Amino acid sequence: MDEQRSQALAVATRALARREFSVQGLRDRLAQAGVEPTDAEEALAELEHAGLVSDVRFAEQRAGSLAERGKGDHAIRADLVGQGVSANLVDEAIAGLEPEDDRAARIVSRRGGGEKTARLLASRGFSEEIAVRASNESVAPPS
Repeated sequence: MDEQRSQALAVATRALARREFSVQGLRDRLAQAGVEPTDAEEALAELEHAGLVSDVRFAEQRAGSLAERGKGDHAIRADLVGQGVSANLVDEAIAGLEPEDDRAARIVSRRGGGEKTARLLASRGFSEEIAVRASNESVAPPS
């Protein structure tokens, strides 16, 4: 293994030791470290082959983490797309989450309904429909 690829792998594994990255996120990290694009791509291919970097795993973990922190589907989608995750993987990750209505209902049960809660939900990336229902004290799906 040549020295540049070795350096690329070292930079990437140090970054992965701290947290999970998308392939694009790790590519960006390698570019910031001054790694040549060809060396970065070789290192990324090796890390993907070894299972150390995976957009599927990243999307699932990141979506779950954001949902636990009270984020809605719109915010989760924007975050994952911004991290370079493909649209189909974003859709799969969001589909695997607790329904957005249930997450919003938990927030409303803690805070109560009303305009402030509706604004909070909207700012956290919940759908407009859910925010409107929250302003009316209920996020139960309409019958």
